[in-house]
Amino acid sequence: MKIVVTDACIFIDVITLNLTAKFFGLDLDIHTTAEVINELFISQQQILEGYKTSNKLTVHVLTGDEQLALMTGAYPKALTPEDRSVVFIAQKLGDATVLSSDKPLRNYAKKLSIEYHGMLWIMDQLVAQEVIAKLEAIAKLKAWVNGNLIYKNNSEIQAEVDNREKAWSK
Repeated sequence: MKIVVTDACIFIDVITLNLTAKFFGLDLDIHTTAEVINELFISQQQILEGYKTSNKLTVHVLTGDEQLALMTGAYPKALTPEDRSVVFIAQKLGDATVLSSDKPLRNYAKKLSIEYHGMLWIMDQLVAQEVIAKLEAIAKLKAWVNGNLIYKNNSEIQAEVDNREKAWSK
């Protein structure tokens, strides 16, 4: 089972697309940090609390020494403390993958040779593991792109969505 450390933007997208149960149905060992959970709205935190309680989500609480290491470490300025906590836990867990749509976080993970993926990969996994039907996945991808101006105006993301739509429509 692949270990993943998830940031807030992934949880927000999964919750917004009503894919939370399906996301937690993937063959993944899903981790995050208390810092990430605290970035979310209370309603989003409450949704995730059920998955924490049922041991489908592991939330790491950093010690004082770990928090000090995050504050004083040589991290890029573009990384928020929450982003730093995701990288820190991914490194601590060893062979973990970072799940994020946040470009600075993904770039830093790449620099550290940490595997990283975003929502497109999650949708690929939902289809590949037959957790979601292909036509539903296409609809969710379109909703994801159309609901976010950053993705809607990104030709690279749009091309990836179009490629999946073609492949999944067959």
